[in-house]
Amino acid sequence: MANTALITGASGGIGLELAHLHAQQGGDLVLVARSQDKLDALAKELEVKHSIKTTVISEDLSQPGAAQRIFDKTSALNIEVDVLINNAGFGGHGVFYQRDMVADQQMVQVNITALTDLTHLYSKGMVARQRGRILNVSSTVSFLPGPLQAVYYASKAYVTSYTQAVAEELSGTGVTATALCPGAVNTGFVAAGNLEGVDVWKNARSAKSVAECGYKAMQKGQLVAFNERKLQFLLNWITPLLPRKMVLKLSRQSMEK
Repeated sequence: MANTALITGASGGIGLELAHLHAQQGGDLVLVARSQDKLDALAKELEVKHSIKTTVISEDLSQPGAAQRIFDKTSALNIEVDVLINNAGFGGHGVFYQRDMVADQQMVQVNITALTDLTHLYSKGMVARQRGRILNVSSTVSFLPGPLQAVYYASKAYVTSYTQAVAEELSGTGVTATALCPGAVNTGFVAAGNLEGVDVWKNARSAKSVAECGYKAMQKGQLVAFNERKLQFLLNWITPLLPRKMVLKLSRQSMEK
C-alpha cells in the first residue's frame, strides 16, 4: 500500500523527527519548509539511510496561497498524499496591542489558514481512496486563554477544536484526524517566539519523544494525543473547575519572564 506523508515544518524540531519516523517505516516523504538547503540535506540523508523517495517543496506558509501552491506541485508530480502532517507553526511573546500586527497576521496564516487549506485540499483525495491519516500539531495551551501569547494560544485552540470536528465528519470514510497536544518542547520555537526566560521551557520534552507520541496516536486514529499525563489530567479535570479569572492569572504567570 502506498504510504506517502507530507510534512510541513520538516526542516527542524518535531517535523524533522516525524520525517525520520515515517522514513523508518519505509514511507515516502514530501518535505515542506522555507529552508531549501536544510530540506535537501534531510532528503538526501533519508533516501540513503532508508531507501525511500523524497520530494522537497520550499514554501513559506505565512504567505497567502501557499497551501494551493503545494497541492498544485504534488498534483503535477502525480503524488498521492496518504498522510498529512500539519506541523508548521510559530508563536510570539508580548502584550497583544504592543506586538507587530504583521507578525500576528503571519502567525494566523501559518497556524490556522495554511493548516485548514492543506487539510481541505488533501482530505478529498484520501476520502476518495478510503484511506488516510491527518495529524495536526496543536498544543496543551489550546485548552487555555493565553495572556502574553494571546494569538498563539487562540490559534492552537482552533487547531484542536477543528481537528476533532473534522475527525467526526470523517468517521466511516477510512480517514482519521488526530490533534497532537504537547506541553513545552525543546525546539527552535523558544528563540523564534522570543520566549527566552520563560520558566515553562526549563523542563521541556525532547522533540523526538513528542514526535513518537504523535506518530503512534496518528497510526491508531486517536482523536487527541497528550505527551504528558499530568498535563492531560490538569487540563481535563482541574482547570475547568477553577474560576476563569484565576485561570487567566495563572496562565499569564506561566508566560512571564
